[in-house]
Amino acid sequence: MRVPPLVVFAWVVAADLGLGGCASQGITIHRMPPETPAAANAAAIQRYAALAEAKKAVTEQQSSEAAPPPLTEADAPPLKTYDPWERINRFSYRFNAGFDEAVFLPVSNGYRRVPSPIRAGVHHFFGNLAEVDSVINYTLQGRLGRGVRSLGRFAINSTIGIGGLFDFATKLRLESAPTGFGTTLSKWGMHPGPFLVIPFLGPSTLREAVGLLGDYGASYGINVGNLYRGDESWGLGALNAVDQRSNISFRYYSTGSPFEYETVRFLYVRKLLIEDEGLHKKDTRKRRTPDLPAGQ
Repeated sequence: MRVPPLVVFAWVVAADLGLGGCASQGITIHRMPPETPAAANAAAIQRYAALAEAKKAVTEQQSSEAAPPPLTEADAPPLKTYDPWERINRFSYRFNAGFDEAVFLPVSNGYRRVPSPIRAGVHHFFGNLAEVDSVINYTLQGRLGRGVRSLGRFAINSTIGIGGLFDFATKLRLESAPTGFGTTLSKWGMHPGPFLVIPFLGPSTLREAVGLLGDYGASYGINVGNLYRGDESWGLGALNAVDQRSNISFRYYSTGSPFEYETVRFLYVRKLLIEDEGLHKKDTRKRRTPDLPAGQ
């Protein structure tokens, strides 16, 4: 027969009372800790929310300090390029591409088979002649320190370098930094002007075309070594052109893009504008006076 649990509990209580409390000395009643009051829970929630808000504020401050300011339409370079002679320029561009494919590239590829020491000597020779033009234009730009450096390069390479065949000036830490009359016009504040494709020469602008004429006029007038007049000047000019083309990796229509003309036009003019901006920023830094401490 199964005894009900209630009866068993009553027997245990009666036995405990009958034994005088002796059995109760071995019984331990464990109590569960009281539940956290609602006020303590609310305080914990508030502390957690305050910590989360503080962490969010610190993160936003760090991200705002590290992130650059958002770009605006004024920061983006304009995609349109001033090209009022576009029809003639496109014709000249196609002509240059055909001439380059039929004449210039085969000749320059054959020139690359010439031993590299000879090609290096030819390249240094024409680079040394260009130092004379750099001396003139650096002087016109008012950058006399660079002009003295170009003059030093010309003197060293013309003597020790055997007429410019060897570039000893670079080994003496006089690095080459050629400039031309186009940069001089930019220094004087002339804008690049409309885009212009010169036959045989390639992309240019009106200002750079005038600069090329100025550089040629200066070289023809000075006539270093009597190299810019007479029949030998034609041969040297052709050799200089082939040497320059052999050191340029550009190939017409190599990408297959139908917008190559627009891309070349944009990149060339944009490059000039960046160089002009850098040139005039240097002038601004030179004219800027140092800030005086407070109280002076």
